[in-house]
Amino acid sequence: MDNQPRVLHLDIISDVICPWCFIGKRKLDAALGELEDLRVNLIWRPFQLDPTTPPDGYDRRKEMEKKFGADGARKLADNILAAADGTGINFAFDQIERTPNTLNAHRLIRWAASTGSQHQVAEALFCRYFERGEDVGRKDVLLDIATENGMDTELVGRLLDSEADVQETRNDDAAARDLGVAGVPAFLAGGKFLLLGAQDSDRLKRFFKKADEKLSTQTTEVAS
Repeated sequence: MDNQPRVLHLDIISDVICPWCFIGKRKLDAALGELEDLRVNLIWRPFQLDPTTPPDGYDRRKEMEKKFGADGARKLADNILAAADGTGINFAFDQIERTPNTLNAHRLIRWAASTGSQHQVAEALFCRYFERGEDVGRKDVLLDIATENGMDTELVGRLLDSEADVQETRNDDAAARDLGVAGVPAFLAGGKFLLLGAQDSDRLKRFFKKADEKLSTQTTEVAS
């Protein structure tokens, strides 16, 4: 009798400057730690909240106040802090000066698949941006993360200086939007079942089990 756990393939669609994605990642970690009889194979996929962001980014505080107003920006930050309770995330919004273009960060996550370190690199990008206020659009920050996670730093540097996987990353972003993803995080199980939002660990575990049971279906379903 085969006692090996079943394997569920899970695409995590996110952006590294999305606080809800960071929260969702930590809640996903909690869910994965509680799963039994099911192994989840994680694949990180790109989604840029604003693909039109200039290559060197823009002033985050000014843009937030322009979009939400000073009071609205504070209320949004308070809501995020409340949602992050219990995740261990120490958001330091006051230290974040720039909103970067995240294309290169997504390319780094893509390349991290070759060393099996996508999940760790994504965590590092979230932490660098939200807890330390670092600009994760900067090449030196990305190279530092690559080094810390066992990637070939010299190769990554050359790739960042090239157009390698730029179009492929944009194509993956477009593919997520074609599935109906308009906001992140989103979780795609087995290429067929879609769950939107930063869900708690119990909701994620139910989603995994249901997707595992129903993967014989041929249509993509959206769970709310």
